[in-house]
Amino acid sequence: MVKKRVVVSGCAGFIGYNLCENLLKDNSLKVIGLDNFYTGSEHSVSLLKKKKNFEFILHDIVSPIEIKADEIYHLASPASPVFYQKNPIRTLKTNFIGTMNILGMAKKFKSKVLLSSTSEVYGDPLVHPQKESYWGNVNPIGIRACYDEGKRIAETLMFEYHRNHNVKIKVCRIFNTYGPFMMKDDGRVISNFINQAIENKDLTLFGDGNQTRSFCYVSDMVEGLIKMMNSPDDFTGPVNLGNDDERSVKDIAKTIISLTKSKSKIIRKRLPVDDPCRRKPDLTLAKKHLGFRADVKLEDGLIQTISYFRSLK
Repeated sequence: MVKKRVVVSGCAGFIGYNLCENLLKDNSLKVIGLDNFYTGSEHSVSLLKKKKNFEFILHDIVSPIEIKADEIYHLASPASPVFYQKNPIRTLKTNFIGTMNILGMAKKFKSKVLLSSTSEVYGDPLVHPQKESYWGNVNPIGIRACYDEGKRIAETLMFEYHRNHNVKIKVCRIFNTYGPFMMKDDGRVISNFINQAIENKDLTLFGDGNQTRSFCYVSDMVEGLIKMMNSPDDFTGPVNLGNDDERSVKDIAKTIISLTKSKSKIIRKRLPVDDPCRRKPDLTLAKKHLGFRADVKLEDGLIQTISYFRSLK
């Protein structure tokens, strides 16, 4: 039997690894992972290489590549402020040139492409919760713009290749996601708080802590991505994927201290420039078209994530 060929760019990243793990449960798939290890984990890829239906190619998608594939999950991009601000021009190149290269490959081989876009396309939103019809409030020249605008132009490219070259596309706007195989040093809220808490260090809270986020456990996110890829071709998105359980960052810090039984205290630091004050997805489209829902409660997901980080000690 000829296996369906699925490419995952950014396979060594947090969501990329978890996605590959899920896809490889299906023996009818051949999964080909691409990564350049700029932010991804070589250890994660070593685990995937143990699977018989997985192949890894070390590659930076800023350079063209041709792989015959039925489906492409395009996840390659630095995704946390620490990493994408480290080399902003590289972040822009990955999202613009890299996405164009992926789409060029898809055009040649008639592949279906799913883009992992981001809630950051909404910027610091003036509409709450955020619907896909909202055009956003992004500072195009700020220090976060390399990622925010990089993903916005990636979405534009997706739709232009769809309109002009009939490439089958799927665009997912991913909201805050957490879970096992997050990078310890990625600077994200949950990974920061958990690692500070289990080491009994002070938890650094930026601003007054009243800014909100809606965190989705990675297994729910991966399920949403796969459902989107398998949805009818006429449903292109963009579609929000995430959890609509909105929490203040301050409450999350207190919850993590409680779950870890940490002696940590909370200290405050200045809020970073252009950091969104409120973030919550409107999931109406995802529920209607994908039957998507986030099943894992925050506290349950945090327990699993804490356990993962403890295992690294």
